[in-house]
Order: sequence, then C-alpha cells, then structure tokens
Amino acid sequence: MDTQEELLVQRACHQDTEAFAELYRTVYKDLYRFALYTLGNPEDAEDVVSDTVADAFTSIHKLRKTAAFRPWIFKILTNKCKMMLKSYTQRTLELDTDIHMPDRNYAEIQDVRNAFAKLNANERLILSLTVFAGYSNEEAASLMHMKSGTLRSVKSRAMDKMETELHPV
Repeated sequence: MDTQEELLVQRACHQDTEAFAELYRTVYKDLYRFALYTLGNPEDAEDVVSDTVADAFTSIHKLRKTAAFRPWIFKILTNKCKMMLKSYTQRTLELDTDIHMPDRNYAEIQDVRNAFAKLNANERLILSLTVFAGYSNEEAASLMHMKSGTLRSVKSRAMDKMETELHPV
C-alpha cells in the first residue's frame, strides 16, 4: 500500500467521510468482481458490497494497521458472501411449470470446454481473468505481475489455439 492510501486510511479512521469515499473508489471494482464471481448474482453482489462498505465505514476506527485496509475490507466481504451463500441453501422457491428452456448445443459447449482445458495453466488463467471475470488486459497484467503487452500476446495465442482446436483446417 502506498503512503497516500495509508494517509487516507488514517483520516478515515478518524471518521473523515471524504477519505473513506476515496478509499472506496480505489477498491469498489475489485469488491464487486469478487462478490459477483462468488455469488453469481449481480443484485446479491451489489447488496453484499453495500453491506460491506457500510460495516467497514462504521468500524474502520478499529483497524490497527493502515497497510491492512484491503485485506481487512475483503475479509468483511468474504464473511458477507459466506452468509449470503448460506442463505441460498435456506431459500425455497416455487418453480413455474411453464418454463421454456432455450435449445442448447451441448456438444458445442463441451467442445469449447475441451479446447479451454487443452490450454496451459497460464493461458487459462489469463483468459479466465480477461474473458470471464471482466478484467481489462492492464488489470490482469498487474494482477499477474507481467507486462500488459506480454499478457496480450499470450491471450492472443491462447485464443488462436482455441480457434484452431474448435475449427481445424
């Protein structure tokens, strides 16, 4: 954590709402992505992020180390997600008997999965971050501690491999 962020945490610990708002701006995308990936539901992800931020704001004065802000807020979010997942198992929903399921080509879906599985672990991780999780190339490169040009090259080759696997010449 840089010193600017640590100063914001110190100010937020003293109930400075502007400082907390600035901290929130630095972390909200990652909080939402984590919640969405964990819960699989955009509305529930928004709810747990909102609850997390509210709880973090009211209890930030308890934060002991200013450098621990991100792990601390993600711990709160993780607990909120766990509670939400637990509530999923306790829900009862009535199913509509007139459900129309779209026709799916399960063979094609399996072909895509097989092509993805043939990629190496690094290629799968890059595609997972950029295609499925919605990270930009720059964000994914930062997370993976690599140059963004290198990530784009690996991503492009991985996509070409999948294309070749799915549509052989």
